[in-house]
Amino acid sequence: MEKRLIECVPNFSEGRDRAVIDAITKSITDAADVKLLDVDPGEATNRTVVTFVGEPEAVVEAAFQGIKKAAELIDMRKHHGAHPRMGATDVCPLIPVSGITLEECAEMARKLAERVATELGIPTYCYEAAALVPERKNLAVCRAGEYEALPEKMNHEGKGPDFGDRPYDEAAARTGATTIGARDFLIAVNFNLNTTSTRRANAIAFDVREKGRPVREGGKVTGKPLKDENGKTIMQPGTLKGTKAIGWYIDEYGIAQVSMNITDIAATPLHVAFDEVTRAAAARGIRVTGTEIVGLVPKRALVDAGRYFLEKQQRSTGLPEHEILRMAIKSMGLDELKPFVPEEKVIEYMIDADRKGEKNLVDITCRGFADETASESPAPGGGSISAYMGALAAALGTMVANLSAHKPGWDERWKEFSDYADSGRKLLDTLMALVDEDTAAFNRIMAVFGMPKGTDEETAARAEALESATLYATEVPLRTMKAAYATFDLLDAMARIGNPNSVSDAGVGAIAAEAAVAGANLNVRINAAGLKDRAKADKLTSEAASIASEAVRRRAEILDNVNKTIDR
Repeated sequence: MEKRLIECVPNFSEGRDRAVIDAITKSITDAADVKLLDVDPGEATNRTVVTFVGEPEAVVEAAFQGIKKAAELIDMRKHHGAHPRMGATDVCPLIPVSGITLEECAEMARKLAERVATELGIPTYCYEAAALVPERKNLAVCRAGEYEALPEKMNHEGKGPDFGDRPYDEAAARTGATTIGARDFLIAVNFNLNTTSTRRANAIAFDVREKGRPVREGGKVTGKPLKDENGKTIMQPGTLKGTKAIGWYIDEYGIAQVSMNITDIAATPLHVAFDEVTRAAAARGIRVTGTEIVGLVPKRALVDAGRYFLEKQQRSTGLPEHEILRMAIKSMGLDELKPFVPEEKVIEYMIDADRKGEKNLVDITCRGFADETASESPAPGGGSISAYMGALAAALGTMVANLSAHKPGWDERWKEFSDYADSGRKLLDTLMALVDEDTAAFNRIMAVFGMPKGTDEETAARAEALESATLYATEVPLRTMKAAYATFDLLDAMARIGNPNSVSDAGVGAIAAEAAVAGANLNVRINAAGLKDRAKADKLTSEAASIASEAVRRRAEILDNVNKTIDR
């Protein structure tokens, strides 16, 4: 299961007093388990942009505490700076990174805005995807007139904040208003060109950016820009939605670049932008020689790019993640100017690097896993081993699919086998996650025995926690059974239509899958025996028994096909 992560980039109206900035960032990191990625103060703007990331609930809580601390320390009546601003926390967007949709972030933003207004008394507007009225999708509309316009906007129909609207008072004068919303991830990227001409780089940027370029008299570059009946310059839109771009020359590298912000990566993924800039450059006799990502990037942007370039080569996309990322890096020349280190540029990898001290079974060696299982500790045990056997079954089926996609003479079938390999990768990832989740379920039961049980209330709470933990420990191996059983479809197909030279691998996969199902079934039964709710226990064990019975049949069918192929 993909980890749920969101990013938050609040802008605070203080960029000069380091003690205030540090107090705000400390309130954020103290509030919840979030990773602080960047703190960027600006003296002229008197504004600090803070970037942090984590699981959604943790990020929302950290954002609330940061807004609260800013309201305590920043007095907007004394604030002056070059950047437009409306409040102590001027803007606070929630941004989906992985495992969560923009719509879900928008709903969280609305709830955060309501909480900020209710608990802190700060007037709040909702913008971008969280906007409650269409025109407020635009931040500039919410912030019109800035801080100084709040007295006339508050308690005025159509202008007042979405939450916390009231007559302008001393509290609002101190904190100002905050704008909270949700937007997609912004990717800042520069495309390297084999030219030093800023003018040509700009021309390419105007070709592709959404805004485009002015329409000129006679269609000539030197022609006067044409105006519409309202006196506005008529624009010829560019080819890439949700992008802003300019051309510039970089002394450090001695080249010109097309510098782009991709503000809507759903409309224009990174790889689409790369291909379109490459096309526009080639039309002007220029080559894109590489790509430079500025700041951080969500993993999905690179995974989607890697898969895209693999498909263009008619290669299977059912590969390990690191190979897909390598394809993206090489295809777009992300390492042309300097080494591209995913652990330093990809948000999810940065978080994982911080947690390397946490012990995950799937991250240790095969020898380490075996030694850990053989130790005196009761976990990992049969449940984790069953999940790992299922993962190996999925891995074998995926291997056969990948080998089939590249078999000489089968070139026209690459997509068919690539799809099989993709399904195998998903099952492999699911089962690998269950390796650690099974051990976590066991540890959850053990934790209950450390709970106090002196009073009637404590005894009741302990009993309730034990029932909940036991149910979870029963459901996890049942999920392992279902995921391991799902590998039979892949293995059956590979035994029948896959590369015949690898048919024995499909057979071994079937044996591993059946063993995984049978092993997980034992864990379902032994854990269900501890449930007080016998009706629920019977339902779970009955479902598990049915899956186990079917697994025996599926394994026999697949092995029959495997043996026939081997004996031909």
